[in-house]
Amino acid sequence: MNAVPPMTMPASAAALPAATPAKVPSAAYAKWLARQRREKTLVLASRLLLLAAFFSLWEILAKTKVVNPMLTSYPSALWPTFVDLLHNGNLLTHTWATFKATVVGFVLSMVFGIAIAAGLWWSRFANKVLDPFLVVANAMPKIAFVPIFYIWLGSEYSVYGMAVAIAIFVTIMVAYEGFQSTDPNKIKLATTLGASRAQVLRMVVLPGSVPTLIAALKMNIGLSLVGVIVGEFQSASEGLGFLIVNGSQVFKLNIVMTAIVVLALMSALMYLVIARVEHHLARRYG
Repeated sequence: MNAVPPMTMPASAAALPAATPAKVPSAAYAKWLARQRREKTLVLASRLLLLAAFFSLWEILAKTKVVNPMLTSYPSALWPTFVDLLHNGNLLTHTWATFKATVVGFVLSMVFGIAIAAGLWWSRFANKVLDPFLVVANAMPKIAFVPIFYIWLGSEYSVYGMAVAIAIFVTIMVAYEGFQSTDPNKIKLATTLGASRAQVLRMVVLPGSVPTLIAALKMNIGLSLVGVIVGEFQSASEGLGFLIVNGSQVFKLNIVMTAIVVLALMSALMYLVIARVEHHLARRYG
């Protein structure tokens, strides 16, 4: 009878490192995490409670005739109007028109605003020449441009023009200030190592200005929506702004209030998207 050879471990398995035990957070860190979760839950609950209190107060004041329901409508009256507008397709059509114009205006104002700010950072002479004009243009009431844009661009594109006109000047000034606040030592170091001005802009100034550009994003999305609504008030044939004006002209406050509630929901959705973008950029560049 042959002897059974002893079992040997394969060389590849023998080379594997020993498994390391999972890291267990300290008691203090676990306590801090629990406190953060409680605070986050409390903030969310407070927001929902505040929203419920607002709609409840609105409903009660209108139902008890403390405020005139003909002038303010009330939440329970908005739901049938919302369903009716949804079924006949008007709500989706108008909401999509406003959303599309806001996104287009937002993207155009961000792209052109950052490009112009980069040009001003590039050329101090151009900045000195254009700075007072930018301040004056930003201070002008943009609603004065609505009839001009309507003549120049037509009913549809004048809405885009209003969104860009309201948002772009703020973007230029905020982005330029961010570029100017870049650490000069980093710029000097990059220049000493042989970086060109374009490389300094792309590799030092733009990444260093991410927090400022995020702030510009937050302001720009709201300003673009304001510009679109102002344009739709004056010249458009569709969109939530047009729906508000049309509803007020025939004294259907349910339609007006429903459009305003949809606008609020759209603003909340845009805020959530921007918050996700901010979270992503903060993890990458923060």
